[in-house]
Amino acid sequence: MQKYIINNIKLPYRTSKDAALTIAEKALLKFFSKKSIVSLAISKRSLDARKRESINFVYSVTAEVEASREIPEQKLLAAGIARVREEALEPAFGAEEMRARPVIVGFGPCGMFCALMLAEYGYRPIVLERGGDIAEREAAVEKFLAEQVLDESSNIQFGAGGAGTFSDGKLVTRINDKKCAYVLRTLVELGAPENVLYEAKPHIGTDILKKVVSNMRARLLELGAEIHFGTKFTGFSSSAGKVTKVTTDKGELECSLLVLAPGHSARDTFEMLMEKGLSFVPKAFSVGVRIEHLQEEIDKGLYGDSAGDPLLPKGEYNLSHREGERGAYTFCMCPGGTVMAAASEVGGVVTNGMSRYARDGKNANAAVAVSILPEDFGASAKGAIEFQRALERKAFLLGGKSYFAPAQTVGDFLSGTRGTLPTKVEPTYMNGKVTMADMHELLPAQASKLLENGLRDFGHKLPGYDAPYAVLTGVESRTSSPVRIMRGEGFTALGYDNIYPCGEGAGYAGGITSAAVDGINCAMHIMARYKAKI
Repeated sequence: MQKYIINNIKLPYRTSKDAALTIAEKALLKFFSKKSIVSLAISKRSLDARKRESINFVYSVTAEVEASREIPEQKLLAAGIARVREEALEPAFGAEEMRARPVIVGFGPCGMFCALMLAEYGYRPIVLERGGDIAEREAAVEKFLAEQVLDESSNIQFGAGGAGTFSDGKLVTRINDKKCAYVLRTLVELGAPENVLYEAKPHIGTDILKKVVSNMRARLLELGAEIHFGTKFTGFSSSAGKVTKVTTDKGELECSLLVLAPGHSARDTFEMLMEKGLSFVPKAFSVGVRIEHLQEEIDKGLYGDSAGDPLLPKGEYNLSHREGERGAYTFCMCPGGTVMAAASEVGGVVTNGMSRYARDGKNANAAVAVSILPEDFGASAKGAIEFQRALERKAFLLGGKSYFAPAQTVGDFLSGTRGTLPTKVEPTYMNGKVTMADMHELLPAQASKLLENGLRDFGHKLPGYDAPYAVLTGVESRTSSPVRIMRGEGFTALGYDNIYPCGEGAGYAGGITSAAVDGINCAMHIMARYKAKI
């Protein structure tokens, strides 16, 4: 059996996707009999709306063919057909004995997939997660939104599934790694919609993602893993550059190795690890605000007269503006979504975006972020963390010291005025718990100027983007980890033989899929070194 792929099948968006299968079959019939074509399936679908008067879906179709003769590759390529060479995930296994079970810190995408890979091959990992399970986490978030009582251990950032659980559940990634397909297949097995396997911009939505995370937990337990929620990693004991015990707020655990997948907001963990001598370097990152528009206006700007057609997805955008080494860009766009209160430290205000799978809310929101370079915070890892923290505390003060968020209309921000109340676009942060303020007071002068220029540029690129009644809410400060924990080729931390930093928090990923892949890569390095402990 051989697999082939037929790419770039462009069809008007109202045309059934079955037409793409028919076109692919016709291409194959030039070389193979109809009987030999065992299956045809959509493997990718993307939207081409560059010309609003002619919107198309572009398909790739994968075919399984049972053929007795080899067709020259050049002939196939000339007909738009390529042979698919699949590579299976085949871990190697080492001979080093494990004296105790591996311990993984963090149950976000990286920690979950590292644990899953290890558990599937008999390594029986123990996972520590400071936050609660899905039910406990939902209760903590609801209490924060309703009463502004923050649980610093279980919130939008910490708990089952990591920060991505309360998001749009985007699975788009820029990395080109065969393990991405494994991640997507696994998510579908755990309850994600099947279209994430072929959509060019797949998403799950926070409502479905919660179920997926719960199912991941159940699978890991079936495979012999342990997951300890409400258990904070506080330190470790080591000898001769090797970790021997892990300390938590619930006691100590023996371990043969330690995987660090704490997420991008585990600042206290970063600080403890710095004291332990792990090597940290600062990263460039971005900060900014959330912008909200009416979703119907975003759809109109992208699709023109076709806006509102149920056959089209909710409008998404990705905009950028460069000025020398720095840029302004949109990030984590949430169609039909909500601006979430995402604080994880008392006395700080943080914003993030969230959507349900249906993306059926009235507003669209996205981060509009600007570049922060190491020289802006003293080029130190501690300086990077403090830069973010200072912005969040300033947002808390500007919001009124009650976890209300500072907000401003785009019209006021661009004209240098303040105080205009929202009208057409109603802020969704905490159901409208915002305080009108001036974002120029919140952001450093260079950042706010770049944000102004970016918004004006985006208004030219997407009609209505800089509409005066659009609303900015701040501060968006957790776009990525501000630090990287240095590791060598074997994935181990510099100076420690059996600590494995990985994922977004350690500075090696950005988003659900890439974090999951980094967790898998980490697990494969561990398996290549150690025997499974049964």
